[in-house]
Amino acid sequence: MTPFGARLRALRAERGVTLKRLAEGLQVSAAYLSALEHGRRGAPSAGLVHQVNEFFGLIWDEADELARLARLSHPRVTVNTAGLTPEQTALANRLAQAIHRLTPEAVAALHAVLDSTAQQPKPRLRRPAHSAGRAARGV
Repeated sequence: MTPFGARLRALRAERGVTLKRLAEGLQVSAAYLSALEHGRRGAPSAGLVHQVNEFFGLIWDEADELARLARLSHPRVTVNTAGLTPEQTALANRLAQAIHRLTPEAVAALHAVLDSTAQQPKPRLRRPAHSAGRAARGV
């Protein structure tokens, strides 16, 4: 099951919506939605995510979260390690080989490591106050 599939199933359960009813509302097949929920189909399109948001009345943070989960829901991931170090390539391969054996705690720990190393946005360069004043005066 993918993160998007798990959230979609939870939304249906919370709101008492059957797979058939949701499929009719989104104008897709129930088989397609079932495949999405179970991770047998690729990540949903942005258009489908928007339709799901509208169907369930999700706005703001909930809608953003569903879109984020959709982006993380590719059931067959490919990692391009060309140009990376041998250690990074080995890590990608080890993860691919061992992921099915990881405990929920180990998965959470790996997420925490990745979250702590996420690149921070570059700070915007600000012009010193005295430079701004000069520019305004044409100096």
